[in-house]
Amino acid sequence: MNTPVLKEIWIYPIKSLGGISLSEAVVEQKGFQYDRRWMLVEPNGKFLTQREHTVMALVNVEMNDEALRVYHRHHPDDGLEIPLNQTTGEALTAYVWDDQAVDAQVVSRQADEWFSRLLGLPCRLVYMPGNSLRPVDARYARPDDVVSFADGFPYLLISTDSLDELNRRAGASLEMIRFRPNLVVEGTSPHDEDTWYHFRIGDLAFYGVKPCARCVLTTIDPETARKGKEPLKTLAAYRRLDNKLLFGQNVLAETSGTLRVGQPVTVLERRPARLPFS
Repeated sequence: MNTPVLKEIWIYPIKSLGGISLSEAVVEQKGFQYDRRWMLVEPNGKFLTQREHTVMALVNVEMNDEALRVYHRHHPDDGLEIPLNQTTGEALTAYVWDDQAVDAQVVSRQADEWFSRLLGLPCRLVYMPGNSLRPVDARYARPDDVVSFADGFPYLLISTDSLDELNRRAGASLEMIRFRPNLVVEGTSPHDEDTWYHFRIGDLAFYGVKPCARCVLTTIDPETARKGKEPLKTLAAYRRLDNKLLFGQNVLAETSGTLRVGQPVTVLERRPARLPFS
């Protein structure tokens, strides 16, 4: 078998909105630099997601050296710019799932008004400052591991071979982007990433934590924002464990630095796969 390589790098600066493909990215403890450092919340701080508000799938995000630009895909001229580096803002306590409270800052009244108009409900755009520390689930992490506004872990890795196998079984052509990975690798066998406990990409080391449980968000077509039955229907037939449907690997970074597309992947230590593959 050929050596696996890093094929794609993705970040999602604003949780549940569009992703950005990069040729290189800075690895930080919370996740890639700028990945899910912003989030839309209800006025009480509870996070908003595509799961309930599918229009969020149609919001594109672009990035330059100074700012993000967001816009509805069908209305590209109606956009909003968000500075990358925010130093002050109204303090607000945010919540992701049933997590403990997360310290956040409100970006601006302009951003609140733009997104409230887009979603048709009152909401606020918040930012996670550098000193806001949200712990990773202690069952899977070291005491000092932290995460951004991502669902639970700083990084998600999926192989193209796993997606090819899923599409073969589903008789479909599902896009990788609907699974919202950060790291896409190619050149391995389907679902081999389930077994990667300790591995390197280039010179940087990572730990595979556990396979990722998938939800209804994966059934939202990223081009149309319509919901369907796949991939959950097919995953239920061959990727079910403890009533969870698994696809991809949650990952923690052991070291920091810069990753680049095309770097080789070296598996240093494996663990047994809990889910048989056949």
